[in-house]
Amino acid sequence: MRLVLFGLLLLGLQSCSEEYVRPTDVTKIYVEPILKDSTLSVRAIDFDEEYVYYGSADHIGMRALHSQFKVDISKLTVNNGKHHFKNVITYDSVPMHFRAIKVVNGDLYAISIGNPARLYKLHRKSNEPKLVYEEVNEKVFYDSMDFWNENEGIAIGDPTDNCMSVIVTRDGGKTWSKISCDNLPKAKEGEAAFAASDTNISIVGEHTWVATGGMVSRILYSPDKGNTWEVFDTPVIQGKPTTGMYSLDFYNENIGFAIGGDYTEANDSLANKIRTTDGGKTWQVVADGKGPGYRSCVQFIPNRNGKELLAVGFKGIDFSNDSGLSWKHLSDKSFYTVRFLNDSVAYAGGRGKISKIILR
Repeated sequence: MRLVLFGLLLLGLQSCSEEYVRPTDVTKIYVEPILKDSTLSVRAIDFDEEYVYYGSADHIGMRALHSQFKVDISKLTVNNGKHHFKNVITYDSVPMHFRAIKVVNGDLYAISIGNPARLYKLHRKSNEPKLVYEEVNEKVFYDSMDFWNENEGIAIGDPTDNCMSVIVTRDGGKTWSKISCDNLPKAKEGEAAFAASDTNISIVGEHTWVATGGMVSRILYSPDKGNTWEVFDTPVIQGKPTTGMYSLDFYNENIGFAIGGDYTEANDSLANKIRTTDGGKTWQVVADGKGPGYRSCVQFIPNRNGKELLAVGFKGIDFSNDSGLSWKHLSDKSFYTVRFLNDSVAYAGGRGKISKIILR
């Protein structure tokens, strides 16, 4: 009996150690709920080995990915569930709304939309967020955040002057400063950005791309971690406050993809998907009038040579395996934002839910 059990154990270990190799096409997806809460409206999501972190309409939170066995001696209770930490941060007794977050070495950074914009750092060993930046302006509205490394990060927002709002940190998020409009491309009338999925910024090494939208939808580009900037036009649909790029991702220094459209005409797929192969200097419309209409988030699937993309929005989930030239509709399930763990697993957030998406 022991030999049989030992053999079965070895077989199980061998099976678990074998990595799943996904084919070049995706035929189906599995959506596994991680958290359901009718009050959630998740447009910003990130994760590490232990938690999924998110920003929502009235709080920032983190949900354990694995069950945690805890014994409370004082209450003689045992808990084997998944820890869920929810932090409601208020200003003038009103909960703040977070649509841009980033996790760096277990520390959570989150910036609120609206006036005032407040950026908090939540240390991995603390439950008390620390205010590290505040901006008071009737026009202030921050849309997205990312980091170049553990010390240097960036957040972008709508113009409060004659340029996009860009703030940076160079000291691990302890302090943030706003880049002067003298050092940024001038914004055009009606140009802003969308806080739809926290993916207006894409970073590869020291290279940074920012997608704007609205009446004008362009790419702001920095080759040196935000020290110098230039701007490139795009052929994406624009000309209305609700049009333009909603999401941007780069696979490497050359290959990038952006998606958007007009959320008020969500089925329209004309000029809402664009691709670059020269680092964002020039862009081409792809799948024009075909494939998904408005989507709020697009991501390259890791380790697939820049060929595979996943797009999500409130109209569903779509997949491309030819650099966005053609698309397959995988599901009508609604999500606002998505981030990949590997080429088969992603985490997504939407209205009332956070889920794990498995590609097969």
